[in-house]
Amino acid sequence: MQRPATVLATFALMVCVTMSSHAADERYDLLIRNGMVHDGSGAAPRQVDVAVRGDRIVALLLPGSDATAVQTVDAAGRAVAPGFINVLSWATESLIVDGRGISDTKQGVTLEIFGEGWSMGPLNSKMKADSLKQQGDLKYPIEWSTLGGYLEHLERRGITPNVASFVGATSVRIHELGEGDVDPDPQQLARMQELVREAMREGALGVGASLIYPPAFFAEPPELVALAQAAAESGGGYIAHMRSEADRFLEALDETIAIARATGQRAEAYHLKAAGERNWPKMAQAIERINAARAEGLQVSADMYAYTAGATGLTAGLPPWVQAGGHEAMVARLKEPETRRRVIAEMKSLDNAWENIRLLTGSNERVLLIGFKSDKLKPLTGKSLAEVARQRGTSPEDTMLDLIIEDDSSVGTAYFLMSETNVELGLKQPWTSLGSDAESSAAEGVFLESSTHPRAYGNFARFLGHYVRDRKLMPLEEAIHRLTGLPASNWKLKDRGCLEVGCHADIVVFDPATIADHATFEAPRRYATGVDEVFVNGVQVLRGGEHTGAKPGRVVRGPGWRGNTAKPAPAR
Repeated sequence: MQRPATVLATFALMVCVTMSSHAADERYDLLIRNGMVHDGSGAAPRQVDVAVRGDRIVALLLPGSDATAVQTVDAAGRAVAPGFINVLSWATESLIVDGRGISDTKQGVTLEIFGEGWSMGPLNSKMKADSLKQQGDLKYPIEWSTLGGYLEHLERRGITPNVASFVGATSVRIHELGEGDVDPDPQQLARMQELVREAMREGALGVGASLIYPPAFFAEPPELVALAQAAAESGGGYIAHMRSEADRFLEALDETIAIARATGQRAEAYHLKAAGERNWPKMAQAIERINAARAEGLQVSADMYAYTAGATGLTAGLPPWVQAGGHEAMVARLKEPETRRRVIAEMKSLDNAWENIRLLTGSNERVLLIGFKSDKLKPLTGKSLAEVARQRGTSPEDTMLDLIIEDDSSVGTAYFLMSETNVELGLKQPWTSLGSDAESSAAEGVFLESSTHPRAYGNFARFLGHYVRDRKLMPLEEAIHRLTGLPASNWKLKDRGCLEVGCHADIVVFDPATIADHATFEAPRRYATGVDEVFVNGVQVLRGGEHTGAKPGRVVRGPGWRGNTAKPAPAR
């Protein structure tokens, strides 16, 4: 017996073919023939031809039709799918410098979603000045003040992928409170809520938090609920790098679930993980709590990247109190002998009120330095903290503080924290989508000045190749749903993440048998292979696996956008 969804899909196909049969001589802009078409819903694929006119899919045709097109792509032996959605992208700066976003485009990504705590707006004059000071190899003027202004700036400059963003709770906090350990008074909180509402009117998808890092670490739950409620007024959700992913992982998850309960909107955990071997058993417990919340009727979900190492700053191994007030204030404190002694004492202890990410790795050999601003320090790129400490003849703690001061930056660092068993367990969950938590760059030019995490070049290909094809964690149609229809439905992205009549023509053609990641921690700037053709808004951006140079990307806006008068898209 056919499932209702299958019956409806068959009916829709029959209608589409009937409508198209009387206009067989009608010429389309694009026909993708002979592929196995996945519509993004998780349903079994169908062998139909995809017809595109302008930026939309206008017909799905039975094979062998006499339809013609300006361009025809033969997808025989390959999968045809909606463009992939990167739920956690840090291409905010890399797309300004190089709008092609090659490392993600070569993996089939057609939509980058920003906003993990920090967003590119709202910005005041001090925030702009501080951001300019902290720029590393990627340098650019800041010609906008609002989140909407930033997204439109990207579109005007020309970008290959579509872009969307959450408004960062950290950015909103800094805008009104600065970077200190303070709580907002009622008037300040009201202004913070209004900043969220304005960002929602500009097209934000909701509020994004990053609570493990100062100054967001200082935010109390009522502040987060107030910001999430401001977004919820127009249908926006809440997404968070939770307050803990280790010793207080489950308590942090409870906080996230509580925000879903308070707002009635979606709450999602960024890069779900249990960090540190002693916390690995908590991953299964966290999944149980999410499933219980969903059974309660709450909209709770998670996203992940397909690796056992995370990446952030070396400063993540310092206590939050020393980072209060921002980077310059932190560096000044670290130069004070008494403060330095206190910081080092806390850095040596796991028994803290903050998450000591370095000790959670279990070894300084598992702390890899991947990003420096200073040309003098760049030769250390790719070395472990243990190796540099031995080279310098200083303790790991002193080495960390010295590097932060000398580089005058947070120092990009990879931390090996997770178990492979837990990565697979998380990826198996039907409510888990994918995010790279990385930039989208090119293996050329200024991007060669620093290293990166291999997820910037391989996250989506690794998921489809290693975990889906080789490890057989799920059927291909389910995997494609996780990359397309699931995040589109979660974040109310109208006519995206789908391959049906009326959907935007964001399309990927790839070979499930050969798609693979090649980036490693030793050589992270290796492009993935197996994706052959990619279209964004009907324009080809990847042909035969090579970037065409086209930049048809657009701003994709959320449910509160003031220019959006259409009815909300149905869930897919």
